Amino acid sequence: MNQLDALKTFTTVVADTGDFRQLGQFLPQDATTNPSLILKAVQKADYQPLLADTVGRFRGRALDEIMDRLLVRFGCEILSIVPGRVSTEVDARLSFDANATYTRGERIIELYQAEGIHIDRVLIKVAATWEGIKAAEKLERRGIRTNLTLLFSFCQAIACGQAQVQLISPFVGRIYDWYKKSAGAAWDETAMSGANDPGVKSVREIFNHYKHFGIATEVMGASFRNVGQITALAGCDLLTISPELLAQLAASEAPLAKALDADAAKAMDLPAANFDEAGFRYALNQDAMATEKLAEGIRAFAADAVKLEQLMLAA
Repeated sequence: MNQLDALKTFTTVVADTGDFRQLGQFLPQDATTNPSLILKAVQKADYQPLLADTVGRFRGRALDEIMDRLLVRFGCEILSIVPGRVSTEVDARLSFDANATYTRGERIIELYQAEGIHIDRVLIKVAATWEGIKAAEKLERRGIRTNLTLLFSFCQAIACGQAQVQLISPFVGRIYDWYKKSAGAAWDETAMSGANDPGVKSVREIFNHYKHFGIATEVMGASFRNVGQITALAGCDLLTISPELLAQLAASEAPLAKALDADAAKAMDLPAANFDEAGFRYALNQDAMATEKLAEGIRAFAADAVKLEQLMLAA
């Protein structure tokens, strides 16, 4: 059995791509997208007709509406291949506006429903700012499921659990990137790999807390830099993995053991944690890595949304 098949026995495997033509060979359960992945896809010749067709059909409408329709178009194509769910992201420029995020999330769901897609097959992806978490809480009360992304810290995870969101996406690779850059020449790749990887440790802490306290929110490790980070999180609820790393897992016959265990977490002695808005903002502020990576992630997704708009205007 290859490592990808072995991983699927412990964990729901999700493909992290907008390039839906790559999905069939890996047979993932779900798929996630974001503005950067969609931007990457529409610049490929295979997807330019899809961009042109969507823009042509809705020319004259507001640019933000055409963008949402393009994202939903990709999502529908993905859902024709994967049996589970697709995550579609709200414009990152709304990350600090709870009402606007809620409204955009509602509209994305309505666009999917107009295409005959059941509400349960879509996760609205929202940045895990305080405002994003509040918008997600409101969407969840409407029966609209959410995926809280750009999650780098324990306090973000706790607030998401309190809001009873469907799923969180802690970013393993970006946490690793920050610590590696911060350490500079002192970084020891071997010592900081596998279970000792700072991104892996972050997800393990969140997973154990959720399982210990019976928090129903699903944990989906995301943003991987290498296969070792993935195998160190075997047993996590879900892992969303790029096609390149899925291919590496499929090509390896190395043994794979379960690394995270919900039953073991229930027996741990862990302190309870809760955050109100002031406590959340202070805890996030105290975590330099999470503060910097959250801000950087929002800026990058916002910049790619602008580039996508420019491509739509030129189509």
